[in-house]
Amino acid sequence: MTISQSITGIAVSLLIAILIVTAGSSGSIYLQGIPLFAVCGVIGFLLHWTVFIPSFAFRTEHYFDLTGSLSYISTVVVAIMLNPSFDVRDIIICLMIIIWATRLGSFLFRRIKKDGQDKRFVEMKTKFTWFLMTWTIGGLWVLATMAAGLAALTSNITVELGLLGILGIALWIFGFVIEVMADYQKTQFKKNPDNKDRFITTGIWSWSQHPNYFGEITLWFGLALVALPVLSGWQLATMVSPIFVYILLTRVSGIPLLDRLANKKWGDDPDYQNYKNGTSKLFLMPPKR
Repeated sequence: MTISQSITGIAVSLLIAILIVTAGSSGSIYLQGIPLFAVCGVIGFLLHWTVFIPSFAFRTEHYFDLTGSLSYISTVVVAIMLNPSFDVRDIIICLMIIIWATRLGSFLFRRIKKDGQDKRFVEMKTKFTWFLMTWTIGGLWVLATMAAGLAALTSNITVELGLLGILGIALWIFGFVIEVMADYQKTQFKKNPDNKDRFITTGIWSWSQHPNYFGEITLWFGLALVALPVLSGWQLATMVSPIFVYILLTRVSGIPLLDRLANKKWGDDPDYQNYKNGTSKLFLMPPKR
């Protein structure tokens, strides 16, 4: 990636962030004339840029995912602490994000420490602007994925949880369980020396080629439903959060990248072709026989 492309990527990321902050701040409570949503919205960027400096200096990507998780947790903690009138909905949203971020962040951090590197970063971490762009996108990822939840946490409206909130909680729990189950099954699969350089087709992976991403997308849709009843006006634009997660994971950096790597590694393997053609790409569905 060229320097100009990286700079453009940074500029576009910041522009999108400004639009999200503007929309999310429309119904936010204010602290000394500044929307609480805006205050919280910059936390992820500040943390990513701070950790980027030593990461580039030492050419390491080991703390990228961990920084993302800490950004989520820090943001919601600040939101709750500075909101003088948080309610049950706020506490539930806060717990959802903290539980998810703690679990996924620790899982990814342990994995990269064990593997030694993330292949996506091999060249990238040697290029200043490219690496900076990736860390900036990391800050945008935090803001964009949790925008609906953050808008609810910083909202000045209080509404009973209601049926929609309960449905959202159930959907979040379902997605979280699927994601945890998928990660656990794949980890156990890789622990077996006989499965080295093999692809997993058992358990929940027989129903979906990317069940962990299905769980991830599902839980963010659930969280957005919990947040929806207290959003109004331009705040409703933050409901793009789960759509953003879906598009990013299915069209940009998630499934397309992993599929390219898998095709390169097992593209000539008949078993892999049968698995790919007979198994749902994302949604949980019985395999084709």
